[in-house]
Amino acid sequence: MRYPDFFALLLFTPQALVQAASLAVLPTPERQKELVHLVRQDCGSCHGMTLQGGLGPALTPQALREKPVESLVATVLGGRPGTPMPPWHRFLSESEGEWVIDQLLKGFPE
Repeated sequence: MRYPDFFALLLFTPQALVQAASLAVLPTPERQKELVHLVRQDCGSCHGMTLQGGLGPALTPQALREKPVESLVATVLGGRPGTPMPPWHRFLSESEGEWVIDQLLKGFPE
């Protein structure tokens, strides 16, 4: 480890380090396929089958790019009270929610 990297780590809070570590945990290839199916079918039922919007807003990179990633993950996992957006924390781990958001920001796979 180079010195600047070591000192940079000292600036992180414990929560930030845990969050950074969870981003390194990728779903298995099999789970990634399940997550793609879930987003296309379940999320697509409200956000449009092509994720261009419907009852819910578009989930395209252009629509999401200005929104904080942490906020997007929180919305996926916790839902949005008072709206039709349900919480998905029963079906997704936090790292899976982060993976889904990362994929949406890149342009969701087919």
